[in-house]
Amino acid sequence: MAAFVFFRYSQSPELPQWAIGVSDLATLAIFMGIVFGSLHWMSNVIADVSAISRLPYIFSVIFKGLFLLLGAMTLAYVTQFLNMWAIENHMVTLRQMLTAHILYTPAFQALIMYLVAVRVGLAFIEQMALLVGPRVLMNIGMGKYHQPRYEQRLFLFIDMASSTAHAETLGDYRFSRLIQDSFSMLADTVSNNDAEIYRYMGDAVLIHWPLEEGIKQDRCMNIYYEFCQQLNWQRPYFEEQYGFVPKFKAAAHCGQVVAAVVGVHKQEISFFSDVLNTLARLQDQCNPLGQRMLISGELAHRLEMQNSEYQLDNLGMVNLKGKQHPIEVFAASIKKTISN
Repeated sequence: MAAFVFFRYSQSPELPQWAIGVSDLATLAIFMGIVFGSLHWMSNVIADVSAISRLPYIFSVIFKGLFLLLGAMTLAYVTQFLNMWAIENHMVTLRQMLTAHILYTPAFQALIMYLVAVRVGLAFIEQMALLVGPRVLMNIGMGKYHQPRYEQRLFLFIDMASSTAHAETLGDYRFSRLIQDSFSMLADTVSNNDAEIYRYMGDAVLIHWPLEEGIKQDRCMNIYYEFCQQLNWQRPYFEEQYGFVPKFKAAAHCGQVVAAVVGVHKQEISFFSDVLNTLARLQDQCNPLGQRMLISGELAHRLEMQNSEYQLDNLGMVNLKGKQHPIEVFAASIKKTISN
């Protein structure tokens, strides 16, 4: 709105009739920015929590645009009403602050055009953020990883158990809907734990943090167990739609990686390191070891478990497929509470 007011009024040799000084233009920008910013926020909230979120993205954009335009029209009608009320009550000062027939003024028509352009632009940015992740989009835009760089990262790998059998039973279409329904529940817990989704791989998802951020507050274990809890809460829905509640297994590992932007026509930030290979091999050991979540010794020794609601059980040294040397492995589980 500051940009709109600047280009619409500040370049004019004369101020609008209602403005006494340039400071009134700043007041207008702040006021309208708050109004339309609030409308924009409300449209996003409604679209995210309603059935609109399951529709194609174009419907979400149309809804948000119409919501914003409806707000602008409502504001215009309220302004028009106040203007007529001021005229009837001979309030000259208030009448000077308002524009008669605001719906037909060039300023209002320009505002509508501007709102449409801004809404489309924001919709494009929002969609790009959904496709690649907000942090990845920002880092690519700033050129942070155009030159490969070393980083310390923590990775969490979550994979559906018995996925092959489920796919054969449900068929490709229903199985893909199962994956959609399951991973849609990850969004809030990933955001709440300051994590970022690196990649979806069929029935698996790879999540990561900068190492110092990931080891705080048991975040890697929080995401997995909160995700499992959400699936259990939705048991009636999954049993009705698919006949069972999906179960997932997980593994977490950390270490040094090389991060770099790859691709030309489609770019993404990729991580190169043996850490990811070790993580995948570690997750493969969940079934043989009879555990839901495994954590490498390198990560376990970095976690602060004194006041944690989780416990780590040392499973000793484990040989991983394709690895020359065994690694120390821990099983992560929720502490059992003893009631009187």
